[in-house]
Amino acid sequence: MADNNTIARPYAQAVFELAVDAGTLAVWSASLEVAGQLLGESTLVEYLGNPKFNDKRRLEFLTGLFTKAKATLLSGGDKQGTNFLKVLLENRRLSVLPEIAAHFEALKAKIENSVDATVTTATKLSKSQVQEIAAALKKRLGCDVRIETKIDENLIGGAVIRAGDVVIDGSLRARLEGLAAALSK
Repeated sequence: MADNNTIARPYAQAVFELAVDAGTLAVWSASLEVAGQLLGESTLVEYLGNPKFNDKRRLEFLTGLFTKAKATLLSGGDKQGTNFLKVLLENRRLSVLPEIAAHFEALKAKIENSVDATVTTATKLSKSQVQEIAAALKKRLGCDVRIETKIDENLIGGAVIRAGDVVIDGSLRARLEGLAAALSK
């Protein structure tokens, strides 16, 4: 059986091409982000999987939910967004919407020559530190960088940076683990 990423990729590619052609990348991005977050909840996916519901009822429920959550294109008012939901429902692919959203964002970042980076540290970074990291990543990766920061008190010190396929582990924890491994040889 194919994993969710394999299933999601062609759907993300199709909706991405549709968004590029229509000039609605930002709107699709925002709508898919909200939908991906909502359908990332297993209880909602289980509820929608109830055999008592038909696809029409599921679609009505989802468009109402997306209207309240401000997922504009998926709220029933846009023909392309509604058709996209119908295709997902007909093919029993609603559960992969979080992965579709992630693949869509990767495609969007590629066309915009940008990358999302997550910087995880033991303590909060100052604005100037975030700007320095962003500048260094931009120089190294050759594209614009959008940074999200996270705090993980288990790191002790240093930082772990994830930007696309690049992982830079400059954490004190990783250095101590490396030292322990070197000493145990």
